Amino acid sequence: MNKAELIDAMASGAGLSKSDAKKALEAFIGATGEALNAGDRVALVGFGSFSVSTRAARKGRNPQTGKEINIAAKKVVKFKAGADLAKIVK
Repeated sequence: MNKAELIDAMASGAGLSKSDAKKALEAFIGATGEALNAGDRVALVGFGSFSVSTRAARKGRNPQTGKEINIAAKKVVKFKAGADLAKIVK
């Protein structure tokens, strides 16, 4: 499912227009991004939680040349599914 299909599903499921569903999705993405950027955790009971963790710097290999390279440390977003979502996915 891509973003347009998700907007269509949200609109039909909630009885909203497509433009309202798009605004709602964009507001959710924006608010979640701001909270994660501030170091907060976003928890939606039953759905799951989003958090930020730091991935340490490490050594890797260039698959074409086999040469060793340094991979910098960075922050990554993690998602852990909630119980209700986990039950739906089989």
